[in-house]
Amino acid sequence: MNAEIITIGDEILIGQIVDTNSQWIGQELNKIGVSVYQISSIQDEKQHILNALKEAEERADIVIITGGLGPTKDDITKKTIAEYFKDTKVVEYSEVVDNIKRIFKKVNHPFNEVQKYQAQLPSKATLLMNQLGTAPGMWFYENNTVFVSLPGVPYEMKGLMTNEVLPKLQKEFSLPFIFHKTIMTYGTGESVIAERIEDWEENLPSFIKLAYLPSFGRVRLRLSAKGENKAFLEETMSKKVQELKKLIPDIIAGIEDGASIEKRIGDLLKERKQTLCTAESLTGGKIASTIVSVAGSSAYYLGSFITYTAKLKEQLLDISKEVIENHSVVSEEVAKQMALAAKNKLETDYAIAVTGNAGPTTDNNDKSVGVVYIAIANNKGIDVQEFNFGQPREKVINRTVTKALELLQKNIMKK
Repeated sequence: MNAEIITIGDEILIGQIVDTNSQWIGQELNKIGVSVYQISSIQDEKQHILNALKEAEERADIVIITGGLGPTKDDITKKTIAEYFKDTKVVEYSEVVDNIKRIFKKVNHPFNEVQKYQAQLPSKATLLMNQLGTAPGMWFYENNTVFVSLPGVPYEMKGLMTNEVLPKLQKEFSLPFIFHKTIMTYGTGESVIAERIEDWEENLPSFIKLAYLPSFGRVRLRLSAKGENKAFLEETMSKKVQELKKLIPDIIAGIEDGASIEKRIGDLLKERKQTLCTAESLTGGKIASTIVSVAGSSAYYLGSFITYTAKLKEQLLDISKEVIENHSVVSEEVAKQMALAAKNKLETDYAIAVTGNAGPTTDNNDKSVGVVYIAIANNKGIDVQEFNFGQPREKVINRTVTKALELLQKNIMKK
C-alpha cells in the first residue's frame, strides 16, 4: 500500500518549526510494509486542505494528516475534513470529555465548555483515543482510501500512531515486507563509489533498489527490498551485501543498525567501561553537544574544554606560548597537546581535540581556510591527522565533527 503524509500549519511553511512528524511517520509506516510516496506541507486554510485531500486520495491508499485539531478558531482541520466527506452530523464522545477533564485536573487547569469541541467528531470518523492529549485522532475509510487525522504535537502523534494507527493498519490490510540494509562508507565521494560498484549495481535483482545518501565526509549506501517472502528477501539481501563488501572493503565502516555514530561510540565505551573527553576550538562545542545528545552519555563522557582562542588554550590546557608561536594555533603540535592535556586533566581513557580554520578568515595563522587537525589520544599514544575540508564555514565545522567521531570509533575498535 502507498501512503501520503500531509502536515498542516503555517508555522512549518514559514520555518518557525521543523517538520519532524513526517520523518517519523514515514519510518514507522515503512517498518510495517507501507511505502510513503509523497509528503506535503500546507497552510491552515480550508481550500488548501480540501485540494490536498482530493489530490492525495487520487494517489494514495493511506493519507496521514497531522495538525490543526486544536480547540481554537485557527484549527480548522476537523471541520474541513467533515466538509470534504459531506458529513454534517457530529458525535460527542463522553470518554474524550472524561479524558480532557482528567488531563486538566492533573495540571490544575479549569475545564470549560470550549474544550467539549475536542470531543465532537464527524459521524463518519472512527475515534482514535489520545491518552496523552485533549485532541483525539480520527480514522475515515472512504472510496477505498484510509484517511487518518492526528494532532500535530509530536508526542501525541507518536502515541496515537504506535497504539492505534499502526496496529489497525496491520490488522485490516495484508502488507508486504520492506527490508533495508544501509552500508556506511567514509572518505570517498559517491561518484567514485558508483564507478567502483557499477557492474554490481546493474545486476541487482528488480526487487532490490540502491540509494546513495551522501553527507559530510561519508556516503551511506541503502539497499531496499520489497516483497511477500521475508526469508527470501533477507537471504538475497545478505548475499548482495557480502558481494559489496568484497568490492569496496577499504571504505566500508560497517552496517548501519539505525543507531548514530555517537550512539555506537557510547555503546563501545560503556561495554569497555572507558571514558571520553573533548577539547574543541573551531567546532565551539559541537562535538560535545553531539556526544551528549545520546541518553546515558554521562556514564562515559566526562566533559569538554572549549578553547576558541589562543589565550584560552594557554590558560585551560597549558599550551605553551612557544608552541603556538612556533607552529601557530592551527597545527599538528597544538592539536596533539590539546588532546593530551584534556585527557590528563579529566583522567579519561580517550580524548578528542580539534583545531583549524573554519573561515571566512584565518585569524593570523599560516594555514588556509578549511585546514583542520584532529587528534585522538588514548592510553597508549596519540594519533593526529590533517584534513582540508574546503569551504564554506558550515561545511568545515560539520565535516570536522563527523570525521572526529569516525576517527574515535576506529581508534576504539582497534583495541
